[in-house]
Amino acid sequence: MEKSEQIINLSKALLQFHKEIGKIAKTSTNPFFKSKYADLPNILSAINEPLSNSGLVIVSIPDADGLTTLLIHSESGEYISANAIMKPVKNDPQAIGSAITYQRRYSIGSILNLNIDEDDDGNKATHQKTEYNYAKALPVLTPKLMDKLKERIAKGEKGVIEKAKESFTISDYQLNELNEL
Repeated sequence: MEKSEQIINLSKALLQFHKEIGKIAKTSTNPFFKSKYADLPNILSAINEPLSNSGLVIVSIPDADGLTTLLIHSESGEYISANAIMKPVKNDPQAIGSAITYQRRYSIGSILNLNIDEDDDGNKATHQKTEYNYAKALPVLTPKLMDKLKERIAKGEKGVIEKAKESFTISDYQLNELNEL
């Protein structure tokens, strides 16, 4: 890991980011391992607005040795970065592209300390079986859907928040914002 000399502004912005971001649901299925995961488009969609609101930018740069991920505070230029090394089994464009996508998912999740649904506490890595009910995993409430909920509340519709809680993962920040309307 590398970082700028100071990360005071970056740390404050990251705190703001975590006030806005909710849990990211594992909505994609890996048929080979019969497991769920949060795909890259879902992660990027969930983090886009909270990053912007916090003045943060995330960049992933593939290079010969793997992938470097930078988290930058846009105003101060403060940054932290980490490099992930992954060698695809095959050396063809599809395998390399797949490895880059995989690295981006995990690197972005790590550098932002994202809560990506349920954590198996390393059980799969140690071959211990843990049962999860993935049917409970709910998609993240996106900024566009948040705006639609606000419109429905403004029109006086009843039970909007309760229905939304049944259908989406809602961060405390989002819930407070809806309750204040």
